[in-house]
Amino acid sequence: MRAVVQRVSRAAVSVDGNQKASISKGFLVLLGVEKGDSKAQIVRFAERLPRYRFFEDENGKMNLSLKDVGGSILVVSQFTLAANLAKGLRPSFDPAMCPDEARELVSLFADTLRSSGVNVEEGIFGAHMEVELVNDGPVTFVFEGAL
Repeated sequence: MRAVVQRVSRAAVSVDGNQKASISKGFLVLLGVEKGDSKAQIVRFAERLPRYRFFEDENGKMNLSLKDVGGSILVVSQFTLAANLAKGLRPSFDPAMCPDEARELVSLFADTLRSSGVNVEEGIFGAHMEVELVNDGPVTFVFEGAL
């Protein structure tokens, strides 16, 4: 699993020119699911993510979590994060999980976040999406592998 988590002041996703989801303060999560990723990994990451202290307190230190600031999460599946770029100039997507299984894990991720009380919006799995964001900071974290 690979995830890019960006702290945003706002983010939105559109399909065919129509906005499908948007959030204000929170995280944009680009999630790539790879072969061998487990439900347990996905659940663990979803349970931990709202507790990471990626927001600044009154002293300017990253000491507040998404839950502390009442933020939301926009989840966008992005299989290109699973690309292997080690050979040649064309990406290989062999490490990416097959779409049916990946769809299930991305849904599990969003549902687990929701069950922890977080407002979650989602892109459309497998669709060609346009993602807009205003990165707050900029603050971006990359998560890879077993979390």
